[in-house]
Amino acid sequence: MTISPPAINAPAVTDAGRKLWRYGRWSMLLIVICLGSPVLPEGVADDDAPTRPQPAEFAIFAGRRPLAAPSIDAPPAAVRPVLDQWDLTGDERGWKFVIVHHSATKTGSVESIDRAHRQRRDARGNPWRGIGYHFVIGNGQGMDDGEVRPTFRWTEQASGAHAGIGNFNEYGVGICLIGNFEDAPPTEKQLAAVRKLIMELRTEYGINRDAVLSHRDVRATACPGEHLNLDAIAGPEQVIMPTSAP
Repeated sequence: MTISPPAINAPAVTDAGRKLWRYGRWSMLLIVICLGSPVLPEGVADDDAPTRPQPAEFAIFAGRRPLAAPSIDAPPAAVRPVLDQWDLTGDERGWKFVIVHHSATKTGSVESIDRAHRQRRDARGNPWRGIGYHFVIGNGQGMDDGEVRPTFRWTEQASGAHAGIGNFNEYGVGICLIGNFEDAPPTEKQLAAVRKLIMELRTEYGINRDAVLSHRDVRATACPGEHLNLDAIAGPEQVIMPTSAP
């Protein structure tokens, strides 16, 4: 047998009560539309609130921090390889070596070395065309610290005049760091710059680690000084060669 629950006698709702409820409900709706959603006290959840972006100070109610909007003024981060900064005007040479030098001076630049080298003559008595290196890296005195600048020998892909031996001049990229490394080591920015340059040259031309040399490795000289550690800048034994496009 089914037992019916006891009847609950609800109070009668008068017409006046219905009208008051109806008007009150519409009034509250108008208030919400005009003023927006009410601000909840801290620690109170609003499960029925519409899902829409909230001010940053209310993000804690969602249990997470708001994501920062990206700056429209910030340029896109781009890293351009060193060698791609300069256009070549001559046919690309098949480089086989990297030869590292120091200027043996406290100050210097591409221009100052170029002036000095123009005073030199080769074994046949002919004056040099100018600076004998392919790249110069500044130390903050004459050039910016860590600044890498190519010479005409790089952009023209011309042989160097820096090694003292024909084959190393013909196929060796000469890099000169400004400074006298018999007295003091290169700057940190110089070391970072020459590491990057050497790695790009090795990767681009397939140059082995044992073909990265100090000037004293190919000729009787103290260059590039006892305070320049070649192992710290020459890179790993193997480099990843770029794949050719089909």
